[in-house]
Amino acid sequence: MKPASAMEDFALKETSPAIGGTGLAGEKLTSTYDLVEQMQYLYVRVVKAKDLPGKDVTGSCDPYVEVKLGNYKGATKHFEKNTKPEWNRVFAFSKERIQASIVEILVKDKDVVKDDFLGRVIFDLNEVPKRVPPDSPLAPQWYRLEGQKGDKVKGELMLAVWMGTQGDEAFPEAWHSDAASVGGDAVGNIRSKVYLSPKLWYVRVNVIEAQDLVPNNNITRFPDVYVKAMLGNQGFKTKPCQAKTLNPMWNEDLLFVAAEPFEEPLFLSVEDRVGPGKEETLGSCVIPLHILQRRFDHKPVNTQWFNLEKKGTKFSSRIHLRICLDGGYHVLDESTHYSSDLRPTAKQMWKPSIGILEVGILSAHGLMPMKNNNKDNRGTTDAYCVAKYGSKWVRTRTIIDSFHPRWNEQYTWEVFDPCTVITIGVFDNCHLHGNLHGNNGIMRDSRIGKVRVRLSTLETDRVYTHSYPLIVLHPSGVKKMGEVQLAVRFSCSSWINMLHMYSHPLLPKMHYIHPLSVIQLDSLRHQATQIVSMRLSRAEPPLRKEIVEYMLDVDSHVWSMRRSKANFFRIMNVLSGIIAVGKWFDQICNWKNPITTILIHILFIILIVFPELILPTVFLYLFLIGVWNYRWRPRHPPHMDTRLSHADVAHPDELDEEFDTFPTSRGSDIIRMRYDRVRSIAGRIQTVVGDLATQGERFQSLLSWRDPRATALFVTLCLVAAIVLYITPFKVVMLFYGIYTLRHPRFRVRLPSVPINFFRRLPARTDSML
Repeated sequence: MKPASAMEDFALKETSPAIGGTGLAGEKLTSTYDLVEQMQYLYVRVVKAKDLPGKDVTGSCDPYVEVKLGNYKGATKHFEKNTKPEWNRVFAFSKERIQASIVEILVKDKDVVKDDFLGRVIFDLNEVPKRVPPDSPLAPQWYRLEGQKGDKVKGELMLAVWMGTQGDEAFPEAWHSDAASVGGDAVGNIRSKVYLSPKLWYVRVNVIEAQDLVPNNNITRFPDVYVKAMLGNQGFKTKPCQAKTLNPMWNEDLLFVAAEPFEEPLFLSVEDRVGPGKEETLGSCVIPLHILQRRFDHKPVNTQWFNLEKKGTKFSSRIHLRICLDGGYHVLDESTHYSSDLRPTAKQMWKPSIGILEVGILSAHGLMPMKNNNKDNRGTTDAYCVAKYGSKWVRTRTIIDSFHPRWNEQYTWEVFDPCTVITIGVFDNCHLHGNLHGNNGIMRDSRIGKVRVRLSTLETDRVYTHSYPLIVLHPSGVKKMGEVQLAVRFSCSSWINMLHMYSHPLLPKMHYIHPLSVIQLDSLRHQATQIVSMRLSRAEPPLRKEIVEYMLDVDSHVWSMRRSKANFFRIMNVLSGIIAVGKWFDQICNWKNPITTILIHILFIILIVFPELILPTVFLYLFLIGVWNYRWRPRHPPHMDTRLSHADVAHPDELDEEFDTFPTSRGSDIIRMRYDRVRSIAGRIQTVVGDLATQGERFQSLLSWRDPRATALFVTLCLVAAIVLYITPFKVVMLFYGIYTLRHPRFRVRLPSVPINFFRRLPARTDSML
């Protein structure tokens, strides 16, 4: 990798790939793969065989098929003692890597020492038919096997051989020549796949009360009880009941996240706190989630009584609950800043889609070596892409041992809200070779970089083809790991419906009618990401936990000095416009440019005389600014900015702190230094927050009689102002005030004004603080 100090190009680059391809001469392209470069493949479909000769002593054979094209070989699995095997396997060979004029399909008998040759079928590549999707699939045919000398031998093989593109329906499940060096167990790990996130629900448990609790026989006091609820690895407790009774009441809500299909029940238990760190169970119950009522609005559901079971007790206590599956919320599993889906859980509440998002994942360039090849100890990268939008995840095939992989795969998503973000990540596949291990012997796919595209920044029906830099922050600094080339198109089905979406709330109504607290949302989002990563890691091939967590920005909430600085300067950048207007107005008031000041006087007098022109003038001015800025409108989608993120100027110790584990794993001296630094920064923030509170308290003290003389002066001034403003026309008051404010510097005194002096003398509550 390049050193952090090296000058690297982190800019977005517009490209002109040959996307769309062409059909046959004079024909219109019929493939839906119009956002990728057309890649030609030789497909060999091996279906089955019959009448194979027996080679073993028993007169049978263990057949398998080997497809050979130049230096590339692919093989099916073998069947033991079967002369009529069925494989139904497809092999795909990239045309650009073909270095032979014939393809051989050999049938062999699996043996301990050397496999026996049963026969073969040979095709001349010049005679292989071409198929352009979406043509009907090529029908397989029976072919008589030939011997090594070209003579006919016993046995037939059903085959289909054709030239096609990556748009062929056989492409996703085919064995690829790119995977020729990968073992059979890992082949599934390199294919392209589509995954769906599980459907997530909020489980709301309102614990109302319990009745007829039965304490232990030796207890002479009333129990100190609370309710503990467990759903999978999620556990919450109510507060202890304040009233010491055998019929306690709580009326407290507990919230969980659950995924369909519901695999684990809800476990509730009433616990008695008998001592520090010691509890005893007074009763428990198990509630399957599939029996719960599903709620789509804020109306309360019916309450239910559940029996509490306890070993050794025949008499059953009861617990009163209001429990439901809340389908009116959107279960957040992504960062709120990069959400790709904002719909509620309940499908009945979904609105029609407003368009289609199409993404062509073309290629990558200049990727860094991510691991060493054990054969010759050289750097290698086995790259693949993962894209996530809404509930649909896609994973491209892995390109083996290439720093310039070409995927050329196209995917489509339905769009329900334009103010959403699609995330595309590039990773190195570390699960292809069994002797590659990560920390603690656990293999993890390495991050190469990530790209985000906000749909609202895209023009509709325009194809964006750009090369995005893959930027990763390491403990040693920010690094460019290569570039990924994408083609993106956002097609709108109804312009009116899309514009209408801008008037809708961002989240479903339940988030505003019955809002969740920030602490609840953070906890529930953590649980949702864990559930999604666990479910996707159980797919085949798995979408592993480290991939899902990186795509969902699981660690975005962790403290970072770099992010804090970046956010501070973002605020300053936003305020810079207001500050610039203030400086400009100060120059007007001080007559730095007399002509401009005179024009402002004229405009001010016109607006005062004709006040009905004030609002039209303001909106016309905003309209003219917007039209003027149209010439410099952004032409490219926004991308990660290293300067904005302060990644290029971050101190090494700040990066080390950002990548530290939680809890920390650093030594006491480093922790002490960082703690002192945080105290210093927090002290400055504390001072600023205190100053803001002081100004607010001074406003409150105007009428609070905390300073009786100041309040008396202010109340008297308000009475005089009310009389003056009642007698004097408002236009005259504003005219005199504006002319006074814009007066010439020779009539100004370089001292704070009387109102400012009066305000600064007002008392605040700082005197009462320790």
